[in-house]
Amino acid sequence: MVSSVKRFLIGRPLKSTELGEQKLNKTKALAILSSDALSSVAYGPEQILIVLMTVGAAAFWYSVPIAIGVLILLMALILSYRQIIFAYPHGGGAYVVSKENLGMNYGLISGGSLLVDYILTVAVSVSAGTDALTSAFPALHEHNVVIAIIFVLLITTLNLRGVTESASILAYPVYLFVLALFILIGVGIFNILTGQVPNDLHTPVGTPIAGISLFLLLRAFASGSSALTGIEAISNAIPNFKNPAPNNAAKTLGAMGGLLAILFSGIVLLAYYYGIAPNEKVTVVSQIAEHTFGRNFMYFFIQGTTALILILAANTGYTAFPLLAVNLANDKFIPRMFKIRGDRLGYSNGIITLGLSSILLIVFFNGQTEHLIPLYAVGVFIPFTLSQTGMMVKWLREKPQGWILKLFINTMGAVICFLVTSMFFLTKFAQVWPVIIFLPIIVFAFYRIRKHYDAVGEQLRLNSDETPVPIEGNIIIVPVAGMTHVVENTLNYAKSLGADQILAVYVSFERDDVKAFEGKWKQWQPEIRLVTLYSNYRSIIQPLTKFVDTIQHKASEANYRVTVIIPQFIPKKGWHNILHNQSSLLIKAYLLYKRDVIITTVPYHLKK
Repeated sequence: MVSSVKRFLIGRPLKSTELGEQKLNKTKALAILSSDALSSVAYGPEQILIVLMTVGAAAFWYSVPIAIGVLILLMALILSYRQIIFAYPHGGGAYVVSKENLGMNYGLISGGSLLVDYILTVAVSVSAGTDALTSAFPALHEHNVVIAIIFVLLITTLNLRGVTESASILAYPVYLFVLALFILIGVGIFNILTGQVPNDLHTPVGTPIAGISLFLLLRAFASGSSALTGIEAISNAIPNFKNPAPNNAAKTLGAMGGLLAILFSGIVLLAYYYGIAPNEKVTVVSQIAEHTFGRNFMYFFIQGTTALILILAANTGYTAFPLLAVNLANDKFIPRMFKIRGDRLGYSNGIITLGLSSILLIVFFNGQTEHLIPLYAVGVFIPFTLSQTGMMVKWLREKPQGWILKLFINTMGAVICFLVTSMFFLTKFAQVWPVIIFLPIIVFAFYRIRKHYDAVGEQLRLNSDETPVPIEGNIIIVPVAGMTHVVENTLNYAKSLGADQILAVYVSFERDDVKAFEGKWKQWQPEIRLVTLYSNYRSIIQPLTKFVDTIQHKASEANYRVTVIIPQFIPKKGWHNILHNQSSLLIKAYLLYKRDVIITTVPYHLKK
């Protein structure tokens, strides 16, 4: 039944030879990899207004020059990441660039920061999408967390079905969202130009505002820069593109940058002219749509597509997180399970880990997007800064043709990203301070995992100077709970191995039972020695493991091995297991970590 449900949810398994069919063309890649960046226009401009609102609605005109600054940063990042795509065509993004040019520590800071950031990508996107949905249907507002969790589960399932299938489904809402916002911005600008929007709704640009400060403007700029999250995803996911992968990735990156610039500046412009003020229960895009069209079909079309892309923007994280995890796993910094492809040729363990982690974040923050965005944004700009700095080092070291222009582009990107990162820490320290704690912890965990893998490799490696100790014989211990077909089957198997000695061990809770059991045993299996142990505390494990330790100690002196063969019956139906004590599983769990003790299970399958 479990297998049938799995097939229904994620589809039939794909052969390894079908991997090439899972590559993305530019149209699908733009949908699946830029949805995070494009969706941020639904909350990036709003974050600027939330900061300016502390001074008053009259300060909203500052959103225009702040937006220009964000667009300059966007251009610098697009040019910088375009160079990363061609310099590192196998993907890896900021982690690989930082590791190879700045050193392992900086690479791990980038990698750890991005891993956490992709989890935040899912949490922020789904939370923001849920906010857009509940803005249109206020009655659902109190169920935000439950709705967000359901969306995460749906997207996780969708991604387990494979990259191509998820991209095919995602393309429609992404392009519908772009169409909806183009219509909204076009109609809004038409209304402004034709005088249908009153001039008294906004304060003229350049009006002096009391209480404004450089610190506040920097804080607003840092908040608006959250609209640039997701730009690095394409450089991480180059292996998912059809050939020529770097060229297709670079073109997709350019298209994403152009669309993001138009949509972001358009929303900021309309919010300024309409005099839109941020509202806890109604998003800025929702208010602009209502001012432009009223609550008619177009309003709900815009809200619907906005909610869809905000939710499905989480897919950027699902695409980039598993690939980054593979790079880290290849370098032995995270568990190797992240390198395994699932039935649909996707990295299923990374996908499932991302989904579960984002659900925990949504529950912890109660689905409040505004609490997640600053942490989310600073987690992106740290790798942004390190990757651009790494590229500077690369050009200075290699000096390829045209390296001066390349160095200039990456230097500009590094400087701007460093300034934005600094702004986050200066202006939003109360919200981003966890970064200072969790990044060192993550890097420490990376090194501990690497140390473990190195130690395991050293111990497993065949060394010519080590001579294995010969095994002179074998002593078999069979724990028995009674005289049954299960025990009989196990004893027959033990006899077939030709061991030097076979010991059956019976643990009794009542002293009176011992003599009766021993008498029956002599008649049933006279050729096998029975050892009876008494348990004062009604525990099978303690006396059994103590006995095994005693035998193993004596056996090791003669270069003998001890094998514990455990009888276990297997019920016909899986749910029948809960009706039995599972003593065999407990015995295995305890004995598994005993040195020089071999554990074997002999199953006996029941027929009814």
